[in-house]
Amino acid sequence: MRIGELARRSGVSERSLRYYETQGLLRSERTPGGQRQYGEWAVDRVIRIQALYAAGLNSKKIAQLLPCMRDADGAPSEIATRRLVDDLTAERDRINHMISDLIRSREVLEDVIATASAVHASAVPRADAVGANHG
Repeated sequence: MRIGELARRSGVSERSLRYYETQGLLRSERTPGGQRQYGEWAVDRVIRIQALYAAGLNSKKIAQLLPCMRDADGAPSEIATRRLVDDLTAERDRINHMISDLIRSREVLEDVIATASAVHASAVPRADAVGANHG
């Protein structure tokens, strides 16, 4: 598939796909006319790259990680150094810590919203009470 189709199917801009190539995260074949061509595997690869970016990993770490992951076509091979496993474990722990912090923040917001809603509900005059006072 061409770069435009990969962009459409993966939800990632063509510019990002070219960037992924320069970072060694994605590869393409070239047609005789110089256009990029990708296999079906590229859709899954791009989705994985996006998920890893969303998790807070940088392109260097992603480039180290991708060879350890299997694409839909079964390639590349599974390889991982001990250092990479340790780095990824640290990343996972960082993400878990962020999730815990976000859950605590959400709980605080829920309490504030509940309290503010209760105060607001008791402070707002009801329509029947307003009519009774002016009628």
